[in-house]
Amino acid sequence: MNTTRFTYLDPAAREFWRDYDQIANDAAAMLRLEAGRHPHDPELIRLVGELSTQSELFRDRWASRDVVFHRSGLKRLHHPVVGDLDLNYQSMELPSEPGLVLNVYTAPAGSPTADALQLLASWAATHDDEFAEPSPTAKHPQ
Repeated sequence: MNTTRFTYLDPAAREFWRDYDQIANDAAAMLRLEAGRHPHDPELIRLVGELSTQSELFRDRWASRDVVFHRSGLKRLHHPVVGDLDLNYQSMELPSEPGLVLNVYTAPAGSPTADALQLLASWAATHDDEFAEPSPTAKHPQ
């Protein structure tokens, strides 16, 4: 649901998703699918209300009444650090947790996307301390 909120409410989503219109269509259709499965879920009701009041695009897509669940496909995005990524995905329902879906994203070995993901992992490892919580015993400069 965070992806749907990002897609419709964050202006950066249009730059992030290279296939923005398709992602926006799919996000609303998947949300409608979940609403059909769980029509009384208060969190889902709040999300639909939030998106409906803040995004005209969402209102239009929601009104189309499309319902879809993609089990596999390709997500094309633009990462601000490593550039364009083409990620294959597979969605799997977890039998031990009904209603929970695990999405796995992969890139073929040796592809430009695989190289970019390795670069991103290296970049993230060197920037972890920027985002880490300070230790409670760490001394702060005065």
